[in-house]
Parts: sequence; C-alpha cells; structure tokens
Amino acid sequence: MEFSTGVREKNLIQSRVVVAALGGLVLLSLLFARLIWLQLVETERFQTASEANRLQTLPVGPARGLIIDRNGVVLAENRPNLQLLLIPEEVTDLDELIAEVRQRIEFTDSDAERFAKNLKTRRRPRDLVVVKDDLSESDAARIAVDLFRFPGLQMEARPTRYYPYGGLTAHSLGYVGRLSLDELKRIEEGRYAGTETIGKLGIEKAYEDALLGQVGVERVETSARGQIMRSVDREDPVPGADIPLHLDIGLTAKLYDVLGDRRGAIVAIDPMNGGILGLASAPTYDANSFIGGISQAEYSALQVDRDTPLFNRALRGQYPPGSTIKPMIGLVGLHYGAVSWKSEYFSRGFFQLPGNEHKYRDWKEWGHGRVNMDKAIIESCDTYFYDMAVRLGIDQMSEGMKHFGFGRRQGRDIQGDLPGILPSRDWKRAARNESWYLGETVISGIGQGFWVTTPLQLAAATTATARRGNFIEPHFSVLEDVDAGAPVPLGTSMDWERMIDAMEGVLHGETGTARDAARSLNYRIAGKTGTAQVVSIGQEEEYDADEIEERFRDHALFVGFAPADAPRIVVALIIENGGSGGSTAAPAARKVFDYWLLDRNGGASPPDFDYIATINQRVLEPNHADSN
Repeated sequence: MEFSTGVREKNLIQSRVVVAALGGLVLLSLLFARLIWLQLVETERFQTASEANRLQTLPVGPARGLIIDRNGVVLAENRPNLQLLLIPEEVTDLDELIAEVRQRIEFTDSDAERFAKNLKTRRRPRDLVVVKDDLSESDAARIAVDLFRFPGLQMEARPTRYYPYGGLTAHSLGYVGRLSLDELKRIEEGRYAGTETIGKLGIEKAYEDALLGQVGVERVETSARGQIMRSVDREDPVPGADIPLHLDIGLTAKLYDVLGDRRGAIVAIDPMNGGILGLASAPTYDANSFIGGISQAEYSALQVDRDTPLFNRALRGQYPPGSTIKPMIGLVGLHYGAVSWKSEYFSRGFFQLPGNEHKYRDWKEWGHGRVNMDKAIIESCDTYFYDMAVRLGIDQMSEGMKHFGFGRRQGRDIQGDLPGILPSRDWKRAARNESWYLGETVISGIGQGFWVTTPLQLAAATTATARRGNFIEPHFSVLEDVDAGAPVPLGTSMDWERMIDAMEGVLHGETGTARDAARSLNYRIAGKTGTAQVVSIGQEEEYDADEIEERFRDHALFVGFAPADAPRIVVALIIENGGSGGSTAAPAARKVFDYWLLDRNGGASPPDFDYIATINQRVLEPNHADSN
C-alpha cells in the first residue's frame, strides 16, 4: 500500500515537472518569437521613436535682407542678440522660475511685460519664448552658471533687426515688430517658422516678402531633460534680399537739421527718376524701440505726446496746400482757356462775386494793381486766382489737377500715405451729401477750403512741373525704376517753360515772395511759396500772429526745384504754424538746395557720418520738439 502511494506521488511529481517544463518552453518560445519580431520586424519603428526622443528638428530663421541707401550705407541691418529663451511646457512653476531669473540678472517690469506678451502670442506648444533680449555679458555669465538647474531655459544668439539711424529713418523705413495674433492668422506659417517679427510700416512692410528670406532646418540631439546637446545636421536658411534705395542718409539728416525743433515735414525727390532722396517728419522716434516689443509705458508716452512723434506728417499729414499749387492751377486755367498769358486782372486787395458783399481778401491789403499770370505767380496774387477759379469752374479745375496726382495715393512702394482731398462737386456730394457753392470754388483757387494734400503729393506734383509736364510716381527703391513717366495732358511746351520762368521769378525777381531766400545764389531755383490758413479770420478782423496761440498760426509751405534749367532735386516743405512761406519755409528749403548741390555736388560727394550721428542723436533727445 505504501509502495503504490509512493509510486503515485512520484508519477505526479514527474507529470508536474513535465508540464512545468513544457510551459516554460512555451513561454521561452513566445519570448524568443517576440524578441525576433521586435528585432527583425519592428526595428525601424522603434528606432524612429528612439531617435524622435533623442533628436529634435528645429526651424532656423533666415537673416533678414539689408536696406541700403544710394551710397551703400546700411540703414537696416541684423546684429547678434543674446537671448534668454524658455520652453514653458518643461517648467513646473513659471512664477518661481522668473523669480529665480530676477535674482540673477537685471529683469525689469518692462522685461516682464514683454515676456508676458511673447508668451501670449506663442504659435505652437514647445515653441521657444523670449524671456529677455540683449543679455549683457555679465548677465549671460551669471545665468549660464545655473542654467543646468532650470529645465526648459536656454541661451541663444539670434540675429535681430537694428537701425543705426533709427530716428532719421523711422518714418521712411518703418520698423519690424513681433507678430501679432491677427498677423498670425494671415501669414503663411511655414515661411515664418524661424522668426518672430514682421515688417510693420514703411519699407520694411512694402518689401516684407523679399526681405524675409527662406527658413532653414537643424536637427539637434537633446538630453532627457530636453536641453540641446549638439547639432546633428543642418540645412542653412536662405537670407532675404537686400533692398537698395534712392534715399540718401546724409540728405535725410540735413532735412531734420533744417526742421530743427519745429513740427513739420520735408520730402526731396530726384526728378530724373522719381526716387525719394530724403524724407523727414518732425518730431520723430527711435524705430529700434519697437523691434523686441515696446513696453506699454513707452508706447503710451509716445501716444500722449502733444507733438505726435509717431505721426508721419510727410505721408499722412493732410494740409491745405495754399499758394504752392498756383503754378499747377495756372497751367490748368491756360489749358481750358480760362486765362491766357496776356490776360490781365486789376487787383485791389479783395475779390467779390457779383451781387455778393462778401470780400475774399488778398494777402496784400492794398492789392497788386494790374496783374497778368507771370506777376500773379511771382507775387502770389490771391485775387487773380480767385477770378480765374470762377472762370475755370470747379469741375475743370478738379479734372485738370488730377493729372498732378492730387486726390490719390502715391507711389508703388509707399506704405500708409493718405490721398488727401481734391475738392469737386462729386466729392462733396459723396462725402457730405451737400451741393457745391460758387464761393467754395473761389477759395479752392488758392488751395484753401476743402482742399488738403500731403507733403508727398506736393513733391510729386512739383516733380511733374520740374519734368516739364511728365508725371512720375515717387518711390523709395531703385527696384521700382521701371516707369519713364506719363505726359500731363495740359498746355504746350511753351506754357511749361514760361510757368517755370515765373517760378524762378518767385526767388530771383525783384518782387518775388521768396527773394530774400535766394540772395547771393550762384544757381537758379524755381519755386512757389505758400501760407496755409489754420483758423478762419472774420471779415473785419486782421491776422496778428502775436495774438494767436502758436498752434493756430498759419502753416508755412514751399515747393521748388533746382537748378531750374536742369533740375537735380525737388523739395516740398511744410513747417506747421511757421507763418509766412516766404520768410520761414523758403529759407529752410534754400539750406536743403545748398547742401545737395554745393556741399554734396548732387550726392556725388560722400556724406559726413559724424554730422549724421549728431543729428540722429539730437532728434531722439527727450522734449526735442517744441511743445508749446
């Protein structure tokens, strides 16, 4: 009995051993099969996943193209900018991290504000966010020592836009700034994968597509904590194209020097090709302030400044043109037969419409006596043009002045300019739903009433005159030199030459309104002064600048070109509340002509860079502009 029991137990044990052995063999077979599957079949998938954990593909932003003046001077460049960057997903407590950063480097409230904006406009998860721009060497050293302690935090040198003459070029070049949420919705995201900025204004915006370049790619090896260890391979980005301009930085500095502490604008054009040689709008601001994202405090200070430095007076300032457009209106009047060169008018100091007691006064109280077209231009006789305007009519006046570019935006690469107002019956009906009155025609004849223009428009119209009746669109870049201009279908070649002779008389004639500005000149200027009324003066009142608040005084204007027989530069200038065009604006223009034609020999001589730097520094000084 005991024997049989022992045999059964032995058999049971043996059976269990066999079953266990078979089970183990099956498990080993399954494990071996799985190992073979992973090694032979799934190798590529797991290798890819492993590589994905170890390697990251990063976009590499291209260097933005340079903007260069006519002499090869770089006006917008890229300089190395050591940035402190962050991947927020790798940070457990963002506030604590920023507190740690504050303890190690200079990190102001403005820096914190910019960081918050950068964080808000981040496009994708795990995108790097700029914590602080322009780290100093000492700050970089202090943060580098402890960088290993802060996952997600890193330093990198990136090219950043810089304007060496940021105060002189702000209103022409504009600036780049951080992509806004609205812009992020409109852009082609792939093209901007490696950059955070976009052209906001001016040349930077007009040529954004060319300046941007093409994004590159870099594969980097990262640690388990996400920190970049080394670069594996790289496809270099393609830099943006350089944009050459007609702009001359030396002349631009001179324009600002001439304006001084006064509010105003000057546009200078090369009449040979329509290229803008210089543009100034005073006061101005430093375009570099906007590149990394301007703080709210800085921006608010610019916005509330009574002198409006952010406002581009050259392109967006809409002023009554005053008497500066009399040569153009004169040519329109000649074309339509409202007057001839022989026509005369007796000026007694005021003009009246038949059956109307209202007196439209001349600037010269006692009048100019017997006046023809030549004398009307040279002495700027208002009553002559009142009479001609009535003979011409607003419809023909408006139609003729369209050919000079009034009432429309200018140029192919000019951003943000306004069209002004070219008054007409149709305009008033559309804008105000009102009928046109004859008295409005009268004052339109001297560039007042509803008529407003920009300094750029005045420069373009004067360029057409300098070109003897050939209109060419003003533009900044030499890339736009494709248009030979279009004939202005007004008058004869004799009419244009004689009108230019009359404009020479404004400066060189014995009774010219700008004769004092042309004394001792060894070249000839053709020009026209203008004085634009800011506030209305009653019928029985006299204008007394000393009794009027400075900001309500007349604007001083001048348009002209030189040398008169073979023009090399056209200038349109306005000094806000400057008073008389003859005594204020014309002498300022004379300084511009002298600089370009004598000091610089038409731009052939190199500019004085010490002078340019001095003017740039001066225009950026606090409270530079008159704030009365």
